[in-house]
Amino acid sequence: MGPVSVACAVGALIAALGVVAMAFPGRPEPWPNHLMRRAGATAAWAAAAVYSLGLFGVLASQHAFGHGANSIPAPACRDGFDEATREGLSHHRSSYLPLRFDCVRDDGSVYSSDSDYGWMNATSAVLALAAALLFIGAGYATELRARKAAAAS
Repeated sequence: MGPVSVACAVGALIAALGVVAMAFPGRPEPWPNHLMRRAGATAAWAAAAVYSLGLFGVLASQHAFGHGANSIPAPACRDGFDEATREGLSHHRSSYLPLRFDCVRDDGSVYSSDSDYGWMNATSAVLALAAALLFIGAGYATELRARKAAAAS
């Protein structure tokens, strides 16, 4: 795991502790806004941590290709697969958004070098969406509170 993944994981842990701190006395007011912002930060850091895990997996697979003996075809497409799966392997395709490292056979059929990219893409997208919705909700609540205060005065 790279230093960016560790930094993201530590950021997510610190943000999660900030969310838990909202349950204790002495929390800042208005606490629902602070809770939504802290939960949004937690979700954003968690999305970054999950995405960076997959990103470094794709980068490592891409780097291993063509570097050293026995590196063509890509080791990620060979290692851990049976001979029938690897048969006719011609090249690979990689992508960083969405994360994937696909292995392509001569006949055009494709198999993924790692099935974990699917859940990493889905999880990072859901967490990023949740973070955005929490930040938007906190901003909307602040605006609504300001409008009520202006109408009351």
